[in-house]
Amino acid sequence: MTQLNTQEGAVGRTFTVERIFNAPREKVFAAFAKCEHLTHWWGPHGWTLAHCDMDFRVGGSWHYAMRETATGNESWGLMLFDEIVVPEFIHYRDVFSDANRTINTAMPEADSTLHFYAEGDKTRVVSRTIYPTEAALQQVLAMGMEQGFQETWDRLETYLSE
Repeated sequence: MTQLNTQEGAVGRTFTVERIFNAPREKVFAAFAKCEHLTHWWGPHGWTLAHCDMDFRVGGSWHYAMRETATGNESWGLMLFDEIVVPEFIHYRDVFSDANRTINTAMPEADSTLHFYAEGDKTRVVSRTIYPTEAALQQVLAMGMEQGFQETWDRLETYLSE
């Protein structure tokens, strides 16, 4: 499988990665926009998407829970959509939450943008996430964010090829 290109990686308070997927831009974009797709690939290896509630529109949100298969531990998140241009990009705020959509203010909020670039019959996805501080970025990196990103996008690549 194609490795993530951490062209910039973690610089200051910004984390940038990119990857080329062997699928058309519309198909890749749709995989991020509907629960029916996300349940097949979202999360690192050994995790499933246990809850998926999405209102994919500007001002909408995606509330989700990933569940670790081995332990049953859950990690809840909430994406708040600020700007969407189909099939070009998604700009959102990403926060940790609980099952009731209560934001965990002890964890950093991330300002993220996914760009989808058509390259023939393939798609380059560039994810750029900005944290409030360098320490906040280091906090999520220490939690395994980089490996989780790699494994999640590996699962997306497999899903897109099915």
